[in-house]
Amino acid sequence: MELELLYKIFTDSAGVSTDTRKVTTDCIYFALKGASFNGNNFAQKAFDNGAKYCVLDQQDALINDQCILVDDVLTTLQKLANYHRSIVDIPIIALTGSNGKTTTKELIYSVLAAKYNVSATIGNLNNHIGVPLTLLSFNSALNFGIVEMGANHRKEIEFLCRIAEPNYGLITNFGKAHLEGFGGVEGVIKGKSEMYDYLKKNNRKAFINTDDHKQLKQIGEYNNIYNFGKRQTNDCIVEFKHADPFVVIDYMNLNIKSQLIGDYNFGNIAVAIAIGQYFNVSPKTIKNSIEGYKPDNNRSEIINKGTTKIILDAYNANPTSMLAALKNLVQLNTKHKYLFLGDMFELGNEAKQEHQTIVDFAEDNFSKHIILVGQNFFKTKTKASTSQYESFEDLQPELKKLNLENATVLIKGSRGMALERILEFI
Repeated sequence: MELELLYKIFTDSAGVSTDTRKVTTDCIYFALKGASFNGNNFAQKAFDNGAKYCVLDQQDALINDQCILVDDVLTTLQKLANYHRSIVDIPIIALTGSNGKTTTKELIYSVLAAKYNVSATIGNLNNHIGVPLTLLSFNSALNFGIVEMGANHRKEIEFLCRIAEPNYGLITNFGKAHLEGFGGVEGVIKGKSEMYDYLKKNNRKAFINTDDHKQLKQIGEYNNIYNFGKRQTNDCIVEFKHADPFVVIDYMNLNIKSQLIGDYNFGNIAVAIAIGQYFNVSPKTIKNSIEGYKPDNNRSEIINKGTTKIILDAYNANPTSMLAALKNLVQLNTKHKYLFLGDMFELGNEAKQEHQTIVDFAEDNFSKHIILVGQNFFKTKTKASTSQYESFEDLQPELKKLNLENATVLIKGSRGMALERILEFI
């Protein structure tokens, strides 16, 4: 089917879905394939749940004249999203980076939504499927669309930029994330910098943190930038004050007290302030928006249970974010500290060394109460005072024995470790 005709069907529908469990009445179901599933097999279920059309790429899956046959469902979804983006034609702000993408996206949304009609990526739908779904949710009534982009290998950000065609872009940071797919730290830097490559090629605006020397190096001599940070020559001057535990920032003689922990969140807050300033959001409104944002979904949440203060950061982990979380805990003015650290995934050949580096830092800075969970941490060399468990199931019986009264507890690990389960035992 021609793209223009499919787009006409899309505009007459109630949106799109790639999951029959989330099909809504009169939507279009796109039958994606995965390693362990084939969406073509669920066309009838999609219709039963209210779908108006089903987009399929297998002839034998067609069950009625409401089925639309295409060469490849995923490619069609991506092309449809790009076509819709050209029709809607709203300013799009795109962001990527190794750490802090979702938090930064939500901060930018919080600031801009105080003045404008804005929509943004839901959750972390930031890959080759999530970005098209995000774009297809935008409409021409919006003043801005905010698109988060994730990647675990080279050329992925380049591809997502071609779909979303952002007018503005930023990179939160370069860190040790997805080392296996990128082939090391230099691969990460080159892969994330595909955002800058797109912006420069198309003369689009880049927001640059001048406190981050890696970003300055990667953007090079490009002139279409809006810079921010502590330098007095910046377009937007933002100064970090302290984080004990929450980040406090000075901006335009305003003391902004965030609900985000750790100095590593300074850059995430700063870029949201810079974008707000660039788009003429008042300083007071920016302050209120930043102070009103509270993290959730296991991202740097502060949870109080009785006399126990918990820093729950179990949504994701890599060597950079893990080290930052540990350094933040070192700085906190509290005596009793417990660490629950779970494995970091997708590190490839670097996994052994990176996990050992984290253990060494933890043991150098915390004399006791270090609890490691996962196959990688289980293999590390540790001191006698450090506890190691190969799985959460091995750890579980020991949790009830711990006395965490008047303690500050850090829970940090990759999503697959699901360490938020520890909360049930505190």
